[in-house]
Amino acid sequence: MKKNRLLSSLVILSAMISGCASSDRSESQTTTQQYDLRDLDGDGVIEARDQCPNSVPGSFVNNVGCGKEKEISERVELKLNFANNSAVIKPVYQREIEAIANFMHQYPDSSVTIEGHCSKTGSYELNMALSQARAEAVVDMLKDTFFIDPNRLQAIGYGYTKPIDDSETEIAAERNRRVIAAVSGTDKTIDMKWHIYSVDTE
Repeated sequence: MKKNRLLSSLVILSAMISGCASSDRSESQTTTQQYDLRDLDGDGVIEARDQCPNSVPGSFVNNVGCGKEKEISERVELKLNFANNSAVIKPVYQREIEAIANFMHQYPDSSVTIEGHCSKTGSYELNMALSQARAEAVVDMLKDTFFIDPNRLQAIGYGYTKPIDDSETEIAAERNRRVIAAVSGTDKTIDMKWHIYSVDTE
């Protein structure tokens, strides 16, 4: 009798244990990651967010993995003195134009518009043609002497339509006879991160 009771108790206990075990058992499910969490270029931004996927190693990037860029907008007056009614650039003024060329080589995404301006002496037609010729002379030197891509260069002659001094004096005439280099573009210089392990290389 005791044996039968013990056997019955064991059967019931076994059934309860197996029931609990089966209720705790769940089938494994595989989930697909929706976003690419890798960082292939090592800039600290995951691929799902990285808008510039080929960052230079060690450079600063923003939240979407792109380096810092800033707009270039510079207007530089070139100290060029032309002979009367001439568009020939004297060799002594070549350094003025070389400085613009060096800047454009440093920032290859930049472009320049050379503006020619004249004083209000002579006819409108003469001054328009002369200011255009002087601007084109500067562009030609940038292209032929300093090897700037002509697609990055533009020449515009304004004649005496944009004076900076309206007084009818000789000083005003000198001020109005000018050549302006208007440089525009994007500065994409890579800003590198430095830390105590950085080593300068020659």
